[in-house]
Amino acid sequence: MASASNARVLRGQPSHDPRATALRALAMDAVQKANCGHPGAPMGMAEMAVALWGNHLRHNPTDPHWADRDRFVLSNGHASMLLYALLHLSGYDLSLDEIKNFRQLHSKTPGHPEHGLTPGVETTTGPLGQGLTNAVGMALAEKLLAREFNRPGHAIVDHHTYVFHGDGCLMEGISQEAISLAGVWQLDKLVALYDDNGISIDGAVEGWFGDDTPARFRACGWRVIGPLDGHDLAALDAALASARQPSGKPTLIVCRTTIGAGAPTRGGSAKAHGEPLGADEIAATRQALGWNHPPFEIPAEIRAQWDARASGAQRQGEWQARFNAYRSEFPELAAEFERRMSGALPDDWQDLRASVLEQFAQATENIATRKASQQVLALLGPRLPELLGGSADLTGSNLTDFPDAGPRHIHYGVREFGMAAIMNGVALHGGWIPYGGTFLTFSDYSRNAIRMAALMKLRVVHVFTHDSIGLGEDGPTHQSVEHAASLRLIPNLEVWRPCDAAETALAWSAALDAVHMPSALLLSRQTLPAQTRSVEQAQAIARGGYVLSEPAGARATLLATGSEVGLAMQAQQLLAQQGIAVRVVSLPSVTRFDRQDAAYRATVLGTLPRIGVEAGVTRWWGQYGCVAALGVDSFGESAPAPAVFEYFGLTAAKLVETVRGVLGA
Repeated sequence: MASASNARVLRGQPSHDPRATALRALAMDAVQKANCGHPGAPMGMAEMAVALWGNHLRHNPTDPHWADRDRFVLSNGHASMLLYALLHLSGYDLSLDEIKNFRQLHSKTPGHPEHGLTPGVETTTGPLGQGLTNAVGMALAEKLLAREFNRPGHAIVDHHTYVFHGDGCLMEGISQEAISLAGVWQLDKLVALYDDNGISIDGAVEGWFGDDTPARFRACGWRVIGPLDGHDLAALDAALASARQPSGKPTLIVCRTTIGAGAPTRGGSAKAHGEPLGADEIAATRQALGWNHPPFEIPAEIRAQWDARASGAQRQGEWQARFNAYRSEFPELAAEFERRMSGALPDDWQDLRASVLEQFAQATENIATRKASQQVLALLGPRLPELLGGSADLTGSNLTDFPDAGPRHIHYGVREFGMAAIMNGVALHGGWIPYGGTFLTFSDYSRNAIRMAALMKLRVVHVFTHDSIGLGEDGPTHQSVEHAASLRLIPNLEVWRPCDAAETALAWSAALDAVHMPSALLLSRQTLPAQTRSVEQAQAIARGGYVLSEPAGARATLLATGSEVGLAMQAQQLLAQQGIAVRVVSLPSVTRFDRQDAAYRATVLGTLPRIGVEAGVTRWWGQYGCVAALGVDSFGESAPAPAVFEYFGLTAAKLVETVRGVLGA
């Protein structure tokens, strides 16, 4: 087995084009100053960047949010200095001082690109494979928007998505999910440039990555160009020109490169990947490349070659003229397109929201919350054309479809991770609010993409059904135990576990209102009882926790979520028959409840002894001062749901026993 971390893989020589050399210089200088980082990939992909950004990418540095710009994704995000150098030199609001502050606290040049922090960064990348998958989502969003809004003679949505990626992205399993779907969806405006340098952190990759990558992509329905010399600007330019021509297929361009190209002794080796080149090697590299300028100095003539502000403004101006013509002929469509791209909900959203909440607040039907979710979608889907939903091959179980959804329902197949990261790409592109469904236990597959959505503050909705041991016969492999608690640990993720239709409707409305936050809706397979509420209680659902029932003379408080709210209400009745009054608090979203003011939280929680109940791990109840908790601290069992609940003691009788034990009654 290959294990030579000092092996060199030389695939070509740098072009000595001054634009490419400037990128290499900034990358090695910034990494050296920071004393950490990854100079190799930026130096190896310099010609790829020159060919794309210099000749083909349609963008405007003075308006990074132009709706019809091409999207560029750096999936191998450790090569961040390549992107920062491109943004700086082409004219984005990224100063040379920020380049010098690479990887420093509060700089706009963090170790990996972060969406929302650095102008021109389309997505946060670093976890390999996800950027490639985000790009698939962006290309899907473009294709669907073009289908909806373009009219003969008026192509207002007409841009490409480009993504750079390396061996690491292709080793991650999510890449297969992404490239498979891209091929099936025929995303012919998606162009992926593969930095085939043959090196990863541990050394030459042939000992652990021997895939025939071109064959793999062709098998998934892609057009493949190359392999070609990734340092040959003419070949790269021709490949990109060909990739822009419609083919009905996404395109992979295989670029054979040398990592750290230009570095005399470290080029082509793992030493160039993840550590500074060192002063001596940098000096030798400057000499080899004929770059006789001090660190961070870029000659004016090279800056002028890179500056894309004038050409970008011209391109956007031409598009704006076309859009103005479109607006003259289709004023309503133009206004709708602008609304959708801005992320604003329709003008009648508040009325629609109020109507839906009122309808479900009065619901008396005992219903599974997954079914209640479908009923909410049936009302919202036709009125919110930006809703783009789907399921990881569980539509009939997640109930994530709605009447006449047409192309707005996405069949992702059994690809939970890919689905989640594609939804992130869709949200990043704009024009859509994506949601997708699977079983809660499979949130583990998509967890890192959920985390990335929270990190990027994206409005993405995860519909997780079959949320507990209540799913029954599928057993412990499918029965969620720790998942609700673990999802609540992700910062900036709103987690809802509603107990009935009224709380489900509120959860959906809250998720759609959460412009800068993803949401997870944890829904039951089994039927749950409808709860009776006052108007004030129905309004309080939005605060994430509220007092559902408060009899006089209460001696304890039951805190419950989801399906266990009904169980708590049953226990309350049994205890009342024994002369013991208890309060019941419903906590449909503890993440929302925890953000309420201290006075409100204190009022809801009260001062009486607290007992938590949820069909999941119990340890997290300690944060609410619970003196006891009823739950499941082991894996589930395969049996009908009632038998499983009985086996684990999640019954009203057991809760009564627990309360009596706490009270010494």
